[in-house]
Amino acid sequence: MDSILVRGNGPLSGEISIAGAKNAALTLMPATLLTDEPLTLTNVPRLSDIKTTNELLSSLGTEVAVMQDGQIIVLDTHEITNHTAHYDIVRKMRASILVLGPMLAREGYAVVSLPGGCAIGARPVDLHLKGLEAMGAKIDLKEGYIHATAKNGLKGATIEFPFASVGATENILMAATLAKGTTVIKNAAREPEIVDLADCLRKMGAHISGDGSSVITIEGVEKLHGTTHPVVTDRIELGTYMLAPVIAGGEVELLGGRIDLLSAFCEKLDEAGISVTETKRGLKVASRNGRITGVNVTTEPFPGFPTDLQAQMMAALCTADGTSVLEETIFENRFMHAPELIRMGANIDVHGGHATVTGVTKLKGAPVMATDLRASVSLILAGLAATGETIVSRVYHLDRGYEQLVRKLAACGADIERISA
Repeated sequence: MDSILVRGNGPLSGEISIAGAKNAALTLMPATLLTDEPLTLTNVPRLSDIKTTNELLSSLGTEVAVMQDGQIIVLDTHEITNHTAHYDIVRKMRASILVLGPMLAREGYAVVSLPGGCAIGARPVDLHLKGLEAMGAKIDLKEGYIHATAKNGLKGATIEFPFASVGATENILMAATLAKGTTVIKNAAREPEIVDLADCLRKMGAHISGDGSSVITIEGVEKLHGTTHPVVTDRIELGTYMLAPVIAGGEVELLGGRIDLLSAFCEKLDEAGISVTETKRGLKVASRNGRITGVNVTTEPFPGFPTDLQAQMMAALCTADGTSVLEETIFENRFMHAPELIRMGANIDVHGGHATVTGVTKLKGAPVMATDLRASVSLILAGLAATGETIVSRVYHLDRGYEQLVRKLAACGADIERISA
């Protein structure tokens, strides 16, 4: 099993190209199930989760063509030949649940295994199922599988979520495009990936308004057609690499970066004493003289501070001047990286959904283990600021969300390499 070796090597300098968003691509790909015409996606990140989704869609009858080293994918679901998304594929990735809404809307029948993914909390799919039931679907859970039927098709409905769920918003949004009548999603998620999905669906002929706000309205149509759509910039990859010069020192330009994708995050960086400036090609991040200042962070749905950047921010705050408090409000088990950072000399005290980080002057390299996708990259970032060697094991998590991370950081001067056991 591979590991990543990082040696603290001083300030970074250079540029990093930001890939298309994993979370957007994994949402856009199931939209192929809504049409019998080809859907072409460009700016696709080259990640293991994308390969898993290709495998899942192929099992349902989609013809998948991968071009330009994986950055363009053509998905042609002329016919859905299998209506069961099996456990052996779905267990690898939680986003697999997003085939449920499109397949049910187009065919009136779908069987989908309950999903897997990172072990960062319960993350139930009940909101997906309740939303589809409100649209007339009959849902049965049998032996770990969701059996969904809508013999006469889905019908428009008003669906109000008790909290803004990204996955449930995406599933209902796709299902509603082919439903009879009008569907209104209240307390909808507002993430850029939702807007990107709505943009793609509109190109396919869907009638959608209000995306980016908490109320989305969808007028169902009889048929959608194919289109070509570029995947939006990955704001989580962007935020991760923005923190690299914060932790290691130096200055890095992030090509394709946009402040509007991470406004709350950028505000916290400014509060901590980090310079973020817009350039013609993206964003430039530079560490100012001395240690950053400790800040308090609360994760929130978009446009708040992203939960997917909490672990990386914690790594940055480990060497900040002062004490920081991080509150995790999205996932209950998302401080599993804290014990590993403590192995590197960090001063962290976790109580329930709060973590108090008292900055130390220096971290020390150590063998550490990744517990999930974002935790894995937080440990690599911490290694950039540590003395000695940091070896991060179980980096298969990393391959699910970061394209060519070792190459990108090494190009900016980081002493980092992937090693085989």
